[in-house]
Amino acid sequence: MALRRRQGSSKAPSLSEQELVALVSSGNRAGVELLVRRYDQLLYRTARAILKDDSEAEDAVQEAFLLAHRGIGKFRQDAQLSTWLVRIVANVAMGRLRKNSRRHRIIQLGDNVLQEQRGLHKNAPEGPEEALSRTDTRRLIETKIDALPDPYRAVFVLRAVQELSVEETSEALGITKVTVRSRFSRARSLLRESLSKELEVALGDVFPFAGARCDRMVDSVMTQLELAGALGPRRGRA
Repeated sequence: MALRRRQGSSKAPSLSEQELVALVSSGNRAGVELLVRRYDQLLYRTARAILKDDSEAEDAVQEAFLLAHRGIGKFRQDAQLSTWLVRIVANVAMGRLRKNSRRHRIIQLGDNVLQEQRGLHKNAPEGPEEALSRTDTRRLIETKIDALPDPYRAVFVLRAVQELSVEETSEALGITKVTVRSRFSRARSLLRESLSKELEVALGDVFPFAGARCDRMVDSVMTQLELAGALGPRRGRA
């Protein structure tokens, strides 16, 4: 199953996953940058759903990319690269959550998911007032998503915001399809109760990770890998 939607935070060359893995495995710096840019939003949204904190989520994403670079040689080509990366960042984020909250058990996340209703007004032109209202509503939705119980939040973000399928979410989080569907359904009901009309706003806009934030993540990951001597030389150097 290929991840089809909302996969990266910037435009990127259309290399296949196999080609990208080969580049990253060889220490190619352009390949590493492409990997980060292609998947940082997916990983950030996953980590953010678990940790409910922007800074903690960014740290988790950086750690996940470094772990992925270190273990890329063990990546199995029969699996989806995106799914493999989500598993890594979910484990990192849950580890941070356990450490920060002094919990001693892994949070269990849900299984069966219904398709998200999206009454998005994508084609209508927005004026300043409409844009401000949309931003305010998006922030409200983010707040309400943060307030979801831990078992439902990550499943909801991956299904409704990131638009992963039931199978992709189940595989990425290591849980059954039935749990994905049931917990997503419950999460959606909880949000409807608290948001009503606000759920008609575009969920695809929440927890953005692009522009300067994406560039900062790329720079941070590349710097860490350079310090570890894990990348090839910059272009133009002898």
